[in-house]
Amino acid sequence: MHQDPGLQPERTTLAWGRTVMALFTAALIFLRWLPHYGLWVLVLITVTGSLAVGIYLTQRRRYSSRVTGIAAERFPADVHAVLWTSCAVLLTGAMGLILLITV
Repeated sequence: MHQDPGLQPERTTLAWGRTVMALFTAALIFLRWLPHYGLWVLVLITVTGSLAVGIYLTQRRRYSSRVTGIAAERFPADVHAVLWTSCAVLLTGAMGLILLITV
């Protein structure tokens, strides 16, 4: 463990927690579209919910990696997590736009 509980791993954990909450909120908002746009909305809900669950399940590994990096005074940026999240959010937005245009 590191000596300062206010360091970057804790702030990053809080940020990912807010991301998970925002994704679950978006999935719940997509539920409101279900009566108007049909079953295709379930794809949006599935993608958004899966992303939120994936972030939640990998959070402990990311946190321990950052704490270990602080103790060793060296760690790389978590580019993969940010890239996957960005791609999934862009995919979800594109699917939402396609859904709105086609229906």
